[in-house]
Order: sequence, then C-alpha cells, then structure tokens
Amino acid sequence: MPIGTISALEEAVHESLARQPITDIHTHLYSPNMGNLLLWGVDELLTYHYLVAEVMRWSDTPPDVFYGWSKQQQADHIWQMLFVNHSPISEAQRGVLTTLQALGLDLTTRDLNAYRAALAGLTAEQHVDRVLALANIAHVVMTNDPFDPLEQAFWQAGHKPDPRFHPVLRIDPLVRGYNQAAPQLRDQGYDVDDDATERSFQGVRRFLRDWIQWMNPLYMAASLPPTFRFPETSANAAILRECVLPICREAGLPFAMMIGSERLINPALRLAGDGLGRADLSSVAYLAREYPHNKFLVTVLSRENQHELIVLARKFSNLMIFGCWWFVNNPVIIEDITRMRVEMLGLSFIPQHSDARILDQVIYKWAHSRAIIGKVLVDKYAALMQAGWRLERAEIERDVADLLSNNFWRFLGRSI
Repeated sequence: MPIGTISALEEAVHESLARQPITDIHTHLYSPNMGNLLLWGVDELLTYHYLVAEVMRWSDTPPDVFYGWSKQQQADHIWQMLFVNHSPISEAQRGVLTTLQALGLDLTTRDLNAYRAALAGLTAEQHVDRVLALANIAHVVMTNDPFDPLEQAFWQAGHKPDPRFHPVLRIDPLVRGYNQAAPQLRDQGYDVDDDATERSFQGVRRFLRDWIQWMNPLYMAASLPPTFRFPETSANAAILRECVLPICREAGLPFAMMIGSERLINPALRLAGDGLGRADLSSVAYLAREYPHNKFLVTVLSRENQHELIVLARKFSNLMIFGCWWFVNNPVIIEDITRMRVEMLGLSFIPQHSDARILDQVIYKWAHSRAIIGKVLVDKYAALMQAGWRLERAEIERDVADLLSNNFWRFLGRSI
C-alpha cells in the first residue's frame, strides 16, 4: 500500500532502519574467543582514545603520568573531569551516555562504581550477545593484524572466530613502512630483502597467500597517510603494485584504503595523538582506472576530500565508498556527507561503519547514525512524494537493507 503522508513516511523509514540487521563493515573488535583482544566494559568505554584526547584539554595531569595509572584510575579521572566537572556534550561523551542508558543503567546517579558493578560477572560471550542484540548487528567485520603475535597464535593454530565475526587482513606495514616490516617478515620465515626486490616480492606474495588461507578474510585493508601517492618509486608502492594488487585480484578480495591519517602528531598522547590531512585522490582515480579488475573500498579522513571521492565513485563502479571515518564521524559532518552521497550516488554506497574499538561503542555509534541516515532518507523520499512518485513501504525496506548490509555483500560478490 502506498505511503500517503509525511508522518507515515517518517514512521516507515525509522522503523525500517531499526529493524534492519546491520553488517558493520569496519571495526576494531574481535571475536569473544580471541581473549583479551576484545575490549569491552565501562572502563574501556571511558578510556577510549577520543576521550583521552578530550580530557587532556581540561586536566593538569601530564600524559605520561596518566598512562602510568591503572585502567580504573584513568576511567575515574575521565569520568570526573568530563562527566562531573563539565557537561558531557561532545559526541564521544554523549556516546558513553547513550550506551550506558541502553544497557539499563541509571544516569541520574552518576555513580561510576554502580555502572561497573552492573556489568561485573558477565562473560565476554554474554556481553557480546547483549550488545549485538541492542545494536541489531548481525555481522561484525574485524581488523586482523598478521604482525601481532597474539593474532598469529590464534590463526596459525587453526582457530575460527564466532561466525558473526568476519576477518579482514590488515597490511599497513607492507604499504606504509615496508623497510621496517621486512625484519618481521623474516622472523615469520619469509625470505625477503629490506628493499623491494624480486625476492621480496616472492616472499610477500607467499605471506599474503598464507594469511588468506589461514584467515579467509573478506578484504585486505590499510590505513594510508595523506601523502599517499600511486604510482611512485618507493618500496611501499612497489609492494602494492607487485604483491597486494595481484594477490587481491587472484583471491577475489577488495583492497580497502582508509586515506588521510597522520600518525602521532602529538606523540605524548600515544593512540590519542593521531591527526589528519587532506589527501590527493588522483591516486585513487589511477588505481580504479588502471586496475579495472580490482575492487576498492575507500573512505577518507578529511572533510575536504569527501566531495571529490563521491565524484570518483560516480565514475568507477569498482570503487565503493564506505562510512564516515574517525574525525568525520560527528553528526553534523555525517549528515552533510550522507546528503551529498545520496544526491550524487543514489543508494549505491555504504553509509556507515562503526570503527568501534570497544564492543559497547557499537550501541551508540549505530543509534546516532541510524537517526541521521533516517533524517536524510525522510527528506529525500518526501521530495519523491512531492513529485508525484508512489512510494511503497516494501521499497523503503529494500533500500534500507541495501544501505545497511546488502551493498557490502554484493560488492564482495558474496551472499550471506
């Protein structure tokens, strides 16, 4: 039956978004059987690096002293400074409140120890079940580092993750600092040189094939600096050209490029000290054009790059835009980017991913993003209705399923 009023449209859109199970295509979460790699709980939520950066703007405590404290002491400090001494209105602060409220905790008490006690005694498996149900997430796509000894032990022993958790082969060291990665490759038994030689290419290709066999990843991925250029003459570019791109093509895996991160612009803040820069996206155009049989998932960190990336996606069907990453994962920017994408790409993109490092964060990141995506869709569907287009509820449900799940799996060429 056609939707006849704006109020009926709003109800259909927001109900469809709430009911649609999500595929979260990029996170830093881990399967619960991967032990301490999976971060969860109140103290982890409060000591997320976004909040560490924010507390340093108020606190007189030097970063080296802060990092010398226990996790609970750090969380106590952040709670006092950012939630008690000042109103928690930043997006990261509001996200904590959204999450705690969804978990059934009484925010009027402001009692951090009571919040801790409410989650005490839960197993990781129990908390995963609860959080994924609250966020309505069906599939979590991980970020898996083959250079991490803990991950190496898990995958090389033949362990398998929870079936809701899907691996991704993260290869930053190969394409961002190959000369430093070479000794680690040799430690794993791969015969490579410190520079980009034919022997190095053979060793890296064997490394990638082995890890694809052990992990069965959905895609390969790397975070790249704003200075990323391709083609050029560095060892990093040679490894990308001779190893990563051909192995991705051979294995049928997209290569995900997350472009624009400047590492440690303030080293004292550690993980909280990274920044961003505007990228030259001509390299993305080159890759999409010159490697038409490869697929590329792309997101960019600078707001100034967003429009250019959308234009590139209009020109290359082997390029899929995904998410509002990191510093653009703020409501005002998410809405702006989502509107631009809808207006230029229709529904042929992936609007969001959580980028969550703490399991609990998926609750707020998806709650906030659903609301913004819904607002944009209501406006665009209303314009169709005003033009005389008959809109069916089933069509809205189809479109929402594409945005929150199907576009990703279709781009991979996989079914769920």
